[in-house]
Amino acid sequence: MNEEIRDKIYEFLKSLSTEIDVLYHVDIDEIDLSDPYESIYNMIDDDGGFDVDIIYYQNAIEYLMKNDNSLYDSLAVAYEYGYTCNNLNSEILASLLASRKSRENFYNLQNKIDDFFEEIKSELDNIEEDEEI
Repeated sequence: MNEEIRDKIYEFLKSLSTEIDVLYHVDIDEIDLSDPYESIYNMIDDDGGFDVDIIYYQNAIEYLMKNDNSLYDSLAVAYEYGYTCNNLNSEILASLLASRKSRENFYNLQNKIDDFFEEIKSELDNIEEDEEI
């Protein structure tokens, strides 16, 4: 991949509106251009980039009050991960819910990511055609 394309990808990833430091978790040279969103998502996930730790009881309670005051969503996430009631506390519930929201927020960027990489693939195709001439 040429430097100009690499720089465009770098700037695009840097500009994504997400709380995740995408550039910290993603190796630009390892992005699968045939399925860029999934490739980027997996790199972030494998590196623990979606994991949010909410520590201290007060912070956890405040987060849960703001985002899930019935505890319905956070308990559902805990159940999905195999937690039982005796393994739960407010910090775990808040962290699980925040991590789920982090994944969901990133999912909302899928079309933007895929569209950008379609343009990149077109540019790369044009570069290859020019080099053949």
